[in-house]
Amino acid sequence: MTVPGPEGTVRVETTVDGREGAERVARSLIEHRLAACAQVSGPITSFYRWEGEVHADEEWLVVAKTSADRVDALTAHVVEIHPYDVPEVVAVPVTGGNAAYLEWVADETRGGGTA
Repeated sequence: MTVPGPEGTVRVETTVDGREGAERVARSLIEHRLAACAQVSGPITSFYRWEGEVHADEEWLVVAKTSADRVDALTAHVVEIHPYDVPEVVAVPVTGGNAAYLEWVADETRGGGTA
């Protein structure tokens, strides 16, 4: 199966410290056409080292689907609106899937969506 578009589709993940904040990030990505779909799930527990100390905090996960050529703009937007000093933004290429869905992602992130 061929991924639509020259760059394909990407899943981008970030975490936020509360459900409301995660929903705000997800909605903003869709409103700005930086992602076609964003899902919020949680709570999850994240373990990490920050400023020399190990932390275990409750967070909410946002997973957005976008076109690869929109990842830089999406990342910049998340950094701008995110409550953390250094928000996690991790992009993972999609290597296959439902062609119709992947075409929809491409259309939605270019302003051509009909839904």
